[in-house]
Amino acid sequence: MNTEETKTARPSILVMNDVSKAFPGVQALRRVDLSVFEGEIHGLVGKNGAGKSTLMAVLMGITEPNEGTIEIGGQVFKSMNPKEAINAGIAYVPQHVAMMDSLTVAENVLAGELPKNKLGFVDWKKVNKEAEERLKRLNLHLDITKKVEGLSVAEQTMLAISKALFGNAKLIILDEPTASLSRSDINRLFNFVKSLRDQGVSFVYISHHLEEVFEICDRVTVMRDGRVVDTKNVKDIDVPQLIIMMVGEGVEEYTRESSCTDEVVFVLNNLTRRGYYEDINLQLKKGEVVGVTGLQGCGSEQLGKGLFGLEYRGVGDVKIHGEEFTAMRPIDSFNQGLAYLPQDRYRYGLVGVRPVRENVTYPILNRLVRLINLINRNEEKKIVTEYIKGLDIMTPNQEQPVRLLSGGNQQKVVFAKLASTKPTVLILHEPTQGVDVRAKMDIFRIIDELAKQGVATIVISTEIRELIGICDRILVMNSGRLTHEYKKGAKDTTPENILNAIEGGKKNHE
Repeated sequence: MNTEETKTARPSILVMNDVSKAFPGVQALRRVDLSVFEGEIHGLVGKNGAGKSTLMAVLMGITEPNEGTIEIGGQVFKSMNPKEAINAGIAYVPQHVAMMDSLTVAENVLAGELPKNKLGFVDWKKVNKEAEERLKRLNLHLDITKKVEGLSVAEQTMLAISKALFGNAKLIILDEPTASLSRSDINRLFNFVKSLRDQGVSFVYISHHLEEVFEICDRVTVMRDGRVVDTKNVKDIDVPQLIIMMVGEGVEEYTRESSCTDEVVFVLNNLTRRGYYEDINLQLKKGEVVGVTGLQGCGSEQLGKGLFGLEYRGVGDVKIHGEEFTAMRPIDSFNQGLAYLPQDRYRYGLVGVRPVRENVTYPILNRLVRLINLINRNEEKKIVTEYIKGLDIMTPNQEQPVRLLSGGNQQKVVFAKLASTKPTVLILHEPTQGVDVRAKMDIFRIIDELAKQGVATIVISTEIRELIGICDRILVMNSGRLTHEYKKGAKDTTPENILNAIEGGKKNHE
């Protein structure tokens, strides 16, 4: 076992010993040891494909290990099924929380055990009272009469954690819980999780946001290539050391040289959609990469979706190469030279059950059709082969279903799909969300290569340091307006200044 465990007298709620798991052609786990103390938030990090998901699948009883043992609260298992895992006190809260959205908070809290009156009808007064009392015991204050679909993502996550505790969970796995949260919601969630830790609840916290590991975790275990590299107290290491442990080498912050020309290819004049954004004036040059950042709800997400045709765009002038951009649907946007990578690649960017080949080429099928309305399969496969090679997409073949790829490779497939349309303008919404450190570097290089090819790119992101590295300019959006501009290499282009502007500093954008 790791020597870190011997430094404390706290008992372990979980001990996994020598856990191994092999799939056909892949050794996913190699003699993995993991221990989690009672009342601990334990980080679990590693690149995509490091083995984190397989290890958690073993813990939850979804996957049976080939060897090793799992000890929970003193009870030893060689393998578990999902029911045994739940009975042992293991709960899983995914990134996309699945709740009964059309029911109220109270109904979700007491689902399956709604109290009834003497006549056999649900006693709604008692339902609401009991739900409110349960949540108060966890110091969680929600409107118990509100439908879950009306809660914020952070509130839904906290409700899911609470439901797990009501089911006697002792160890809760949090998988990328902050991926779509604002900073204020992250703070609220973290305060809730820390308060539960102080009450003795244990957590395994999985995240690609390494700064969050240092903000909330007590210890962190690093996995690489199916093995545990080490387990450390977070106070004893820093981000660069953690990255070295994850990838086996140091990874410097990415920077790129500008490929921007003087040719203006994309123009927004007074673009306005009441309630979302107002008077957006912006010019992009050929090969330019412009970042847009701000708090959640600042209007940047709606701007990207509106330009691509996923939502109403509003009023104002939009031009590409001096011609009016009239597209109101995604297919028309592709045809007029504008492509969009959505934040939620699973919902908008990919068809997970279909192969890589189809995901790459479905926006350009009209270009591949022969005279007799048959797709030129040889040309299609040639195009897909070029993108798999050019973007270094790790897949066994073109027919591999996209859902079976790692998060980083799924994101590359979306890039391939967009690049195949040969866009003039590319809008990327949180392009590095949910991918590991090495995959981020690959994505940055793809953005740079597209810029060298002349593509004008807008990157909508909350990752300020990443924007500083890859963008020629960074624009801050606040309450639907562009308020600040920071140019590459300028003295004032610092994370601190940009963060201050995001939080409502004085306007300097011309």
